[in-house]
Amino acid sequence: MMTIAPAGLSGEILSRAAGKLGTQSQGGADFSTKMTQAVQEVAKLQNESSRITQAFEAGEEVDVTKVMLAREKASIAFEATMQIRNKLLSAYKDIVSMPV
Repeated sequence: MMTIAPAGLSGEILSRAAGKLGTQSQGGADFSTKMTQAVQEVAKLQNESSRITQAFEAGEEVDVTKVMLAREKASIAFEATMQIRNKLLSAYKDIVSMPV
């Protein structure tokens, strides 16, 4: 059976989360640093998608599959980031509403 390796942002999140749940990372990087890096990666994917799309629209020799793949990568990364944000907000609301 063939194994499909995760790509981009989801792959990074899964690889770093495996075996480290509930423990502090060895490098000493905190959560905000990791989130900043993840958001920067999403922005990089979106910029690359935009650049390739504009090149295609301008008539440059760019393969249409490359354009669609870049757009889908950016879209999936953005959706994953939004889901993480939604889960964090939900957890925050749960913690705030807890009786003391």
